[in-house]
Amino acid sequence: MSPIIKLHKGDLPAHVTFAGSVAIDSETMGLNPHRDRLCVVQLSAGDGTAHLVQFDGSDYSAPRLRALLTDASVLKIFHFARFDVAVMQKYLGVMTAPIYCTKIASKLARTYTDRHGLKDLVAELTEIELNKQQQSSDWGRTSLSDQQKFYAASDVLHLHAVKAKLDAMLAREGRTALAEAAFSFLPTRAALDLAGFSEDDIFAH
Repeated sequence: MSPIIKLHKGDLPAHVTFAGSVAIDSETMGLNPHRDRLCVVQLSAGDGTAHLVQFDGSDYSAPRLRALLTDASVLKIFHFARFDVAVMQKYLGVMTAPIYCTKIASKLARTYTDRHGLKDLVAELTEIELNKQQQSSDWGRTSLSDQQKFYAASDVLHLHAVKAKLDAMLAREGRTALAEAAFSFLPTRAALDLAGFSEDDIFAH
């Protein structure tokens, strides 16, 4: 069954709301939040529909998206939240919370492998193969291609299912509390990255 992909310019429309949890990802011009602008934020309730919010690079006001990111009643599910949370703080001006990160959960639960990328995670836990061909494409273009839209959507459509599997594994291994503590630290980790401490281990001797 093909996903439903809806593109919005500058913000979520008023009729699009999320309750309980929402899967979120971002597309940028690169991996340096200080240099590479935020281009797209994609969201899904895990229901086969993805909403893509595209930014033109000049207007990041997005009041409805910002309200969602800071809504304490809605859990935000990311894969590698550290980057997405930092870049959204940089451009949208809000710190996202509460957070769940499937990459951190995977590293804590799937200690039998070093393959914690989203493609490998989705393949093992949901038996769905993701196409990552558009990962390095130009996300700053005015009009996104159909391939880009599908790629962006695929990064959030399966996170709810992945989270459910990882939650069971974390519980089985007795690491749920450890994961929750790590998730709670993510806003601080993102703030440290933005402050220039991305490579420094401040806990080291």
